[in-house]
Amino acid sequence: MLACALSAAPMVATAQALPPCGGDTVCKVGDRSYSILMPDDWDGVTPLPVMMHFHAFLRRGRTVINHPRIGSETKPRGVMLVAPSAQHRAWRFWQDDPADIAFADAVLADVAKRFPVDQSQIYISGFSFGAAMAWRYACARGDRIAGLMTMSGTIKQASTCANPPRQVRHVHGLNDLWMSLPRGPDHDATNVVALWRKALRCGAGRLDGALTLAPGVEFAHFIWDNCAGDRSVTLDIHTGGHFIPTGWLGYQLDGLMPKTPG
Repeated sequence: MLACALSAAPMVATAQALPPCGGDTVCKVGDRSYSILMPDDWDGVTPLPVMMHFHAFLRRGRTVINHPRIGSETKPRGVMLVAPSAQHRAWRFWQDDPADIAFADAVLADVAKRFPVDQSQIYISGFSFGAAMAWRYACARGDRIAGLMTMSGTIKQASTCANPPRQVRHVHGLNDLWMSLPRGPDHDATNVVALWRKALRCGAGRLDGALTLAPGVEFAHFIWDNCAGDRSVTLDIHTGGHFIPTGWLGYQLDGLMPKTPG
């Protein structure tokens, strides 16, 4: 018993050195903050997969963890949701190397001090302006993340992407008026993922049928599974506007996360 108590002491001391946070209590990193939502039925020991989600314009991390189409997808899958808050509620994604990349690094480092994290399962997601920030982060830290999942937001397709992730998943609406789908020649809607197809050295893509995750929303599902190094890109296009599709994040997590034996 004494040996067990002594072996646990360093972990307790580390946890006590950091102010507790979670739920409505934000976690502080310098003069900035992030919010977290723990998964269902975590045993307190098993390393956690993490999904870091970048919020939309004028939102904040607390909005993300309370969003019915974000947290509801991570909790039952054993994934910890991490939601950093932008300064002045707006991400600085317009330039190639925004300062918010370093902030996101600091957030993930702080999470790893507080909880056991499965570093092989760091997923990045974002919506709207947050999707654009997620693209920037994935281009800078792609070798550290297991997958990118973005909704209704991009950066310029000619942007520099020196370190892309292995797996990219994107969804966009044809009638998005806030961050319109960037079409290519002949109104090619698949141009919205041209940056990733180039960065991952993908071949020709294909329309892989229709996908329906919730009543009333059907997606045209495109896939590029012939990219260099077993990487892949998928694109789901719907006829709607600017929103987070019900069930889409969960569907992508199910496809990206390692399958449990048996």
